[in-house]
Amino acid sequence: MEPFEYWNGQLHAEGVALSEIARCVGTPCYVYSRAAIEAAWRDVDAAFGARDHLVCFAVKANSNLAVLGMLARLGSGFDIVSGGELERVLRAGGDPGRVVFSGVGKTADEMRRALQLGIHCFNVESLPELEQLDRVAGAVGIRAPVSVRVNPDVDARTHPYIATGLKESKFGVAMSEALEAYRVAAASSHLRVVGVDCHIGSQLTETAPFVDAAKRIMGLVGNLASNGIELRHIDLGGGLGIRYRDEAPPSRAEYVSALMRAVDDAGGGRLRILVEPGRAIVGNAGVLLSRVQYLKHGESRNFAVVDAAMNDLIRPALYSAWHEVVPVSPRTTEARIYDVVGPVCETGDFLARERALRLEAGDLIALRSAGAYGSSMSSGYNTRPRCPEVVVDGARFHITRRRETLDELLSLETVLPDR
Repeated sequence: MEPFEYWNGQLHAEGVALSEIARCVGTPCYVYSRAAIEAAWRDVDAAFGARDHLVCFAVKANSNLAVLGMLARLGSGFDIVSGGELERVLRAGGDPGRVVFSGVGKTADEMRRALQLGIHCFNVESLPELEQLDRVAGAVGIRAPVSVRVNPDVDARTHPYIATGLKESKFGVAMSEALEAYRVAAASSHLRVVGVDCHIGSQLTETAPFVDAAKRIMGLVGNLASNGIELRHIDLGGGLGIRYRDEAPPSRAEYVSALMRAVDDAGGGRLRILVEPGRAIVGNAGVLLSRVQYLKHGESRNFAVVDAAMNDLIRPALYSAWHEVVPVSPRTTEARIYDVVGPVCETGDFLARERALRLEAGDLIALRSAGAYGSSMSSGYNTRPRCPEVVVDGARFHITRRRETLDELLSLETVLPDR
């Protein structure tokens, strides 16, 4: 299904007109399709068939409690990178026993909390972290389930900021150091070796890098087995891309099939496979709804100044990311070339550049493919309250995060007393 389609000249999310959501909630705001999110997760899960597996949604992609709650009800696991994300999963009804904890900077307090809750696994990313986890586990008297995140040095051929599998990356343990890390973990009475993990990057649009990484990791699995270290699972991370513009990524089923073949052909049929999709589940299930404030026509460029900004959607400024811009109520007037910009005091505050658009002041626009890394990366820069999030469910919609108020934005600050 297409979650966002035109009916009677109006862009809808499922059965609800986006203009109605704007009227009730205001702009800017994020709008998600429940049906699209659930269908995408089911696609990944069903592609494994009877193969032992666990689909762990990457919480960083979209951490809204309603989204996490939908996925928890489907039986999803969760990939987290902070103690805060762990608490979000709990509040959304997620099972801590289906949580994997990734990230290079886990604190002792975060480790302790995760251990006490009984998470599925820690994806450990360095020897110092392994030693810290050993101490924390010993202090609380709980053996920590451990998977070492190994850096396979595979070029994901994606934006350098979201490429995580090269040897110069801050993530993971080098392949040359992995055996020693596993020996240290296996020798500890406070750690329990359960798996191996890798994640090579985000927004990948072909299966070859995934397969290459899986083959390299399976080589390590065999080496570990010959050294008496048997694993229960292989976690192949996430990173499957979506179509923003003209990309042609593999389907979710093709992605899963490629992973299973790579693992099974290397003798890993007994291993449980974990994957950590985020963008592939929610990316195309959301839009950022915004209203045109002014049309500014200049000598060399035209600007559509809208009420959304880089604090609401930072991807274009951060990655030069491309989001399709579409009108909520299309016009038939002549198109002009616009840069779509926000009111933030930065030249980098743009949402789209050089787009042919038919616009008037007051028009509603939607930035497509904004369901991942949109609201979760937003901020209060320029003292702009964070915008609301809405989930559409058929002919109804629910406000799942209300608009932040200025009082809430300022509530943690204070002025100094008089001297």
